[in-house]
Amino acid sequence: MNIGDKVRLLHGNEEGVITKMSAGGRIEIEIEDGFRIPAMKNEVVIISASERQYFGDGVKVEKPTAFTPGTLNTDQKEGVFLAYLPINDKDHSIYIVNSSERSYLMMVSEVFGDNSQTLVAGELPSKGSKKIGEKSISDFEDWPTLLCQFFPIHKKIEKTQISFERRIKFKATSFFKSKSKVPLLDKNGYLFKLSENTKDINVKLLNEELKKATSSPSTTNFPRPEKSIDLHIEKLTKDYPFMSNSEMLKLQMETFEKNLNYAIAHGMDEITFIHGIGNGVLKKEIHKYLSQLENIKYFQDTDKSRFGYGATLVRIS
Repeated sequence: MNIGDKVRLLHGNEEGVITKMSAGGRIEIEIEDGFRIPAMKNEVVIISASERQYFGDGVKVEKPTAFTPGTLNTDQKEGVFLAYLPINDKDHSIYIVNSSERSYLMMVSEVFGDNSQTLVAGELPSKGSKKIGEKSISDFEDWPTLLCQFFPIHKKIEKTQISFERRIKFKATSFFKSKSKVPLLDKNGYLFKLSENTKDINVKLLNEELKKATSSPSTTNFPRPEKSIDLHIEKLTKDYPFMSNSEMLKLQMETFEKNLNYAIAHGMDEITFIHGIGNGVLKKEIHKYLSQLENIKYFQDTDKSRFGYGATLVRIS
């Protein structure tokens, strides 16, 4: 039994990935919604082959849903990728792989709160790769956030391509599902495409939007929200596999507050927020926030037939 193994509790329905192992047979499991629960080794059973089996002796394993190990779909062959290649059953080499036709200036840093350390900076050539470091799976919980920034190189006069960045903090349940053959390097590893669903770095456009907003403060440009807002993280961003629990909660609360403010600004009588049941953290944060507002008549669990107990109706005064 190793970190990265998929297991099921013998006395429960929970399934997840082992993220931590301690003395005395204690382990920590990350379940599908990203939350971690403690257990003992004798309380779980492995339900998928270990990392060593996949990379080593060739035992057939569960295939990831995104793409089949050893192949890439047509739309996934070209782009910029982050890849973790096994050195042994614990240690992995980290590569940035560029299988596209364009070269980039690249900077990759590890982020520690307000501090950071640059791992590599320089040109990432077309059809090329660069090793940026090594990591051990046994330290998975302590891996810092990776900030990857890419600036396209234009070697001729052509339409300007926008720079992009990706901030990555892995969850075990998504990381260990990402096995595939790495483009160019032609080896099996954990593979993540960085050049899709990216955050553009466009300072000029951002400044123009801020200038426009401040030049007409009296104009109401707020969109009118829907009567019900789904706060499930997969509805808000495609990047959720790379986000920590705190980052997901922050995005969900920002979406909740923004749409509540829009509803108040448009004079809506009520609005419903679908937060799901889960472990109740998001619901508690929403109710705590609402309890501090004076212009809310009341809020309550709503419409069991549609949402179960996973939604809150907010009546606006």
